Amino acid sequence: MPGSIRRSSLAGAAAATVVFGLAALVDGTPGMAFLLAASFALVAGAVLSRSGSPLVVTPLEIERRERHSVAESLLANIPDPVILVDRRIVVIEANPAARALLPGLKLRHPLSFALRSPDVLDGIEEVLQSGAPLKTGYVTRVPTERAFEVQIGALPLADTPGGGQPNVVLFLRDLTSARRLETMRVDFVANASHELRTPLASLSGFIETLQGPARDDPKAREQFLGIMRMQARRMTRLIDDLLSLSRIELREHVPPTQIVCLKRIARQMVEEKAPLAAERGIVLSLEAPEPPYPVLGDRDELLRVVENLVENALKYAGGGGLIAVSLGREDTSGSRPAQLTLAVRDEGPGIAPEHIPRLTERFYRVDTASSRQQGGTGLGLAIVKHALNRHRGRLVIESEIDRGTTVRVILPEHRREDGMEPHGVRPVDTPLTFP
Repeated sequence: MPGSIRRSSLAGAAAATVVFGLAALVDGTPGMAFLLAASFALVAGAVLSRSGSPLVVTPLEIERRERHSVAESLLANIPDPVILVDRRIVVIEANPAARALLPGLKLRHPLSFALRSPDVLDGIEEVLQSGAPLKTGYVTRVPTERAFEVQIGALPLADTPGGGQPNVVLFLRDLTSARRLETMRVDFVANASHELRTPLASLSGFIETLQGPARDDPKAREQFLGIMRMQARRMTRLIDDLLSLSRIELREHVPPTQIVCLKRIARQMVEEKAPLAAERGIVLSLEAPEPPYPVLGDRDELLRVVENLVENALKYAGGGGLIAVSLGREDTSGSRPAQLTLAVRDEGPGIAPEHIPRLTERFYRVDTASSRQQGGTGLGLAIVKHALNRHRGRLVIESEIDRGTTVRVILPEHRREDGMEPHGVRPVDTPLTFP
């Protein structure tokens, strides 16, 4: 069919034809049939003479649509966030990675609604004026800190809104892992050199003593070798904790995807620490209702979290007493998932209020001598804090002098889909108590 036909006009012509046909039937006038045919011919001719969207798709239109489909597929498979905006800095297109990074990003809405960064917005204005590409930085703070390098460039497209004026494309490159690696390297060198200095000095001193004055003293040799062994173990624990903390910090911005049962993790750790509790005359108990406790988590990291909390309670609870590990579930209103709480409560001497805000700092100790005597490295709660950051959880510490301490881990409950069960859930879990 030559030319192009607007569907709306053709529909109007058809409607007019129906109206005339009905009038002819009602009036019974012989000339109405001719008038009907002439009216339809005039309307159809007018429609055929107008330009508009083609009813028959031309090869050029097919090619244009294919190119657009290929461009959309390429954009969707780019792993880094990509955003296209026009001269008004209104979002034209964005790939799935950009939508995941900026949940508030919407098409035909200003970019500033979702990305509130003066450096990026000013950079777009500069590119629109100069046409030269530039790079700037963008840092997110929620839910965890992430750093991006934003490459901004002009993209002239003749067939896009704006009359052929250049649009602007933003390419965000994630630098979080690289920066965490650099920070980890610097922190590891600083912390290791500081904390390893004392045990290394002790080892060097005892070695010199054994090579000199105590060379022929069996009693002194046995005593010094025992101290050297203790210092070597301390260095091993310190290095293990530093490496563990560094690994957790490196992946802190990547949420875990495995479904695990918090109740089974707590049960396993209580069973492992039961002999140590019995040696110290402490009653270690697990209190958990029957339902499972599914969370999205890294099993090894959550085991380390519970292990550090239980070990801290065993170290500082004193001889005798009770340590209770309990699980609970708190429903929340609206669409937010329920909160699962794992609490470790002891009956120890408690912690003064001024120390509580600093307990998760690296190498912070309320009593340095007591901590080192107990084998502590000062990194346990720092590991707990960063592991919970990765799991989008929270740590709450409550303590009173002479009334004990309660440490709570709060994690969002995983909402199971139909037919999906959390990994490692037992049908019925009963409370355990170890004397």
